[in-house]
Order: sequence, then structure tokens, then C-alpha cells
Amino acid sequence: MSQANQIDLTKIKPYGDTLNDGMMQFSFTLPVPCTDEAKEAARQLLMKMGMDEPAVVHAEDLGVGFTYFTMYAKCTHTVDYSSIHVPKVESDVMDKYGVEDYIKDNIGRDITIVGACTGTDAHTVGIDAIMNMKGFDGHYGLERYKGVETLNMGSQVPNEELLAKAIEMNADAIIVSQVVTQKDVHIPNLTNLIELIEAEGLRDKIVVCAGGPRVSHELAKELGYDAGFGPGTYAEHVASFVVQAIVDRDLINR
Repeated sequence: MSQANQIDLTKIKPYGDTLNDGMMQFSFTLPVPCTDEAKEAARQLLMKMGMDEPAVVHAEDLGVGFTYFTMYAKCTHTVDYSSIHVPKVESDVMDKYGVEDYIKDNIGRDITIVGACTGTDAHTVGIDAIMNMKGFDGHYGLERYKGVETLNMGSQVPNEELLAKAIEMNADAIIVSQVVTQKDVHIPNLTNLIELIEAEGLRDKIVVCAGGPRVSHELAKELGYDAGFGPGTYAEHVASFVVQAIVDRDLINR
């Protein structure tokens, strides 16, 4: 019998050398010098986390009283995988050419998408990967799509300026990238944009998407967005959702 046939999806746990051994790797820093006492502190920390047989495999002095640890330990807990449901974007993902055909066949006009990295966030890697012509990892950005007019406003764009430009261009969609998320600064910033859009009476007339390392579809929906795109997202994921949302929400002739 193969190991796959032995897996109980109601009680899954980490896998290391053998199925269900619970082996996990940990990496962290403690604010103490690299001593035997520091290693014991790291070991006790994992035990308090409910881990079995914790072992320090590497401890490195970082200077000024800090130590970096790499450790192994065995997890005692399991998770019922069969009961898990994660909210995700519900749309058919098409490639670039599929999106272009969809626009031609179902919308019949060019669509306009305005994007930016808003607030104090100066990191454009996310918005550039989605919007710039060269895209990322072999996935062309929206600038290369036929039937899609785009404007990438770059970084540190105030929400007010992003919305004003979207209104000026009669945009069909707004895309916001949030990379800097320390102290959850992205949440009030994303919330503020939705509030501004609602104040202009445009929330039901425009598709609004958010993306970033800590942006999930569930969080985006909670904040009032139509969709959220996390790590591993490419331009075709965003474009597919936007064009289908335009049709589904009857925004073709708005």
C-alpha cells in the first residue's frame, strides 16, 4: 500500500523522514548571547509550544547579545484537512489571449484599469508585476493586453489621488498593491480607499481589487473589496477576474 493511501485527511501532521513523524524545522532569534543557556532556552521554548524532542542543530552569534537558531522538533498535533474551506477568488482564470478574446466577445470596448501602491508604501514590485508590460516570471503585465488601457501610478500614491485619476479616466477597475504591512498599516489604508469610493457614490460602478504578501481574498472582502490577490498571483489572475466582474455586474455600459 502506498503512503498516499495511508493518509487520514482528518488527522494530518507534518512529514519529515516518514509519514506522520511530525518533524518540523524552526528558525528564530532570541535576544540573548550564544551560550549553552541560550540553547536550553530555545529548547524549552519549543517544548512550551507543544513540540516533542526539540534539538538545536545550529546556533549563530549575531552580536550585541542576539543568537539565531535553527532547530528540529516533532509536532504532536494534527489538523482536520477535510473540514478546511478557504475563501478564494471565484472566477475562471484565462491566459492573456483568453482575456483579450473575452473582452472582444463580451464587453466590446477597451477597459481601463488604474493601479498604484498607495499610502506610505514605496515598494512597486507587486503593482509592476501585474501592470507593467514585461510582467513577471514570463507572465506579461496588463500593459501588453489588447483591449486594456492601463495607468500604473507607482508608489506612495495618496488614496485621494488614485481615486481622482480613476474618475478622470472613467476607470473600470482600481488595483491597489500593499507590500509594507508592518503594524497592519495596510488595513486602515485599504479601508480608507473604500470609504472614499463610497463617499463618491462609485462603489457599485467600479471593480476594486487589492493585492500583496499579506492580502488574502477573505481579508479583501472584509474590507469591502471585490477580490484579494496574494503571493503567486499573476496578471492573468487579476485580468480574468476584472473582465468577468465587469460582465457579471453589468458594468459594460456604465
